[in-house]
This record gives sequence, C-alpha cells and structure tokens, in this order.
Amino acid sequence: METKELLKKVRKIEIKTRRLSNNIFGGEYHSAFKGRGMTFSEVRNYQFGDDVRTIDWNVTARYNEPFVKVFEEERELTLMLIVDVSGSELFGTDNALKKNIITEISATLAFSALQNNDKVGLILFSDQIELYIPPKKGKTHVLRIIRELIEFKPISKKTNIGIALQFLISVNKKRSIAFILSDFISPDFEKTLRVTAKKHDVTGIRIYDKFEEIMPDLGLVSMFDQETEEIKLVDTSSLALRNKYKKQNSLNFKKFNELFTKNGAGTLICRTDESYVKKLLSYFKNRG
Repeated sequence: METKELLKKVRKIEIKTRRLSNNIFGGEYHSAFKGRGMTFSEVRNYQFGDDVRTIDWNVTARYNEPFVKVFEEERELTLMLIVDVSGSELFGTDNALKKNIITEISATLAFSALQNNDKVGLILFSDQIELYIPPKKGKTHVLRIIRELIEFKPISKKTNIGIALQFLISVNKKRSIAFILSDFISPDFEKTLRVTAKKHDVTGIRIYDKFEEIMPDLGLVSMFDQETEEIKLVDTSSLALRNKYKKQNSLNFKKFNELFTKNGAGTLICRTDESYVKKLLSYFKNRG
C-alpha cells in the first residue's frame, strides 16, 4: 500500500474512532476499568464524618490539630490489544471484512485509553506472534498501532489464540486490560485462558459475518479456505448441510460464551453488519 493511501486510511479511521472515544466511550471506559488501587494525594484538616483511620498522626501531632490523609484512585492502566491477523479475518460480505471491523474497534479502544492517559500495547498473532508493540502513551503511538492494523501482512494464515495468550503472560508481568479480537476459529486454548484471566482483565470480542451464521442456498459453490488455502465444492442447496452448518455455528457461540464466562473473562459478540458502537457501549455500562 502506498504511503499516501495508507495515511488517508489512518486519518479516516482516526477521525471516526476518536470522535466515538471522545464523545461516547471516554467516561464509560473510565467507569468500566478501575485503577490498580488508591494512592496518597495530600493531607487536609479533619472534617466531621471523616474516617478516623485516615488520620495522619504525625501531621496531627506537629500542628496540634487533626489532619487526614486524602487518597485518589491510581488511574494509570495498560490496555493490550491482542488481534487475530490470520486468513479467516479477510472474510466478509456487505463490504465489511472482519479485519476492518476489528481495526475500528481496536482504534476506538486505543483512543479511549489515550483519553484516560493509559498505555496501549499491541500483539498481532496468527499461529505465531506476528508483531509486538510494547505499551506506551501518546497519540503518535496510537496512530502507529492503527497503521499496523491496516497494512500488516502476516507470515502465517493459521490461528492459535493460546500462543498469543502465553506471549501476553510472558511480556506483561503487571495486570493489564486485555482485549482479544478474533473470530475465535482456533485450536483449544482453555488452559491458557484460565491462567491469563487470573493475571489480567480479559475480554474476548468475537467478530463474525452473517454468512458464517447461516449458509445461504446458492447451489453448488466453490469455497476457498483462507487459512488452509484449500478449495472445496459445496452443495449449499442441501437442507441437511445448511442445518448442520447452522447447528455447529450455534455450538461454537455457546462454547465461546461458556469458556470465557467460567474463567471470569468478559465477552462481546458483534456481526460485521451490526453497530459495534452499541455493543461496546452496552458492555462498558454493564461493567461499570
């Protein structure tokens, strides 16, 4: 992609997602994700109703009148975006690839974190770690992340979420807010998710296309698998096949929700032709 075209795409996403994060998600993000704890701010004169446990006895003795310690929430957090860049993310209908929706959601989350003066990091993965950008603050850093989300070309087209989670644990020793953005077509990763969710605040955002939910009747169709690069002839006119496809998809959704919920992680599911804005806002409000 030419530099001029790339910058144009980055700017377009920045304008859209930054407006969302400033006008809608800033306060919701702040409420949904708390700081690591309370840090000392200052001392002030004791007022009726103050907790006596907050009295600063050293200052009180020095001035011969009661003073209390004032604490404030330690707001600095680290947001980690763990983004699936495997071949299946290039699927999409209605002019909306799963990759494009993932990019916009990631940018919205990144600008929400930026507004709250939090660090943002990025892990791009397939069945290996494709790219790691360590957490930092600042608009320039966020724009770099968006550029990578738009133009990065992975080495592998396959998926392994477990490898991405293991990498997160190894590089982030402190607790972080971790969003996994994927279609979750991956080998089993329950054991790794269990460990990760104990160390980090984890949310899985599943992005899917409507034709992954229900197979349309289009007769005999050649289908290309983006991850295995295999071409297969599929008779979509078969009712039995379409019902089996629909049932399997329902089971996949159920498994995804149960897996994350039982391990104390959050879930958010969004179809490519739906408004991710409403989904994110609802998720933040329910957490807050």
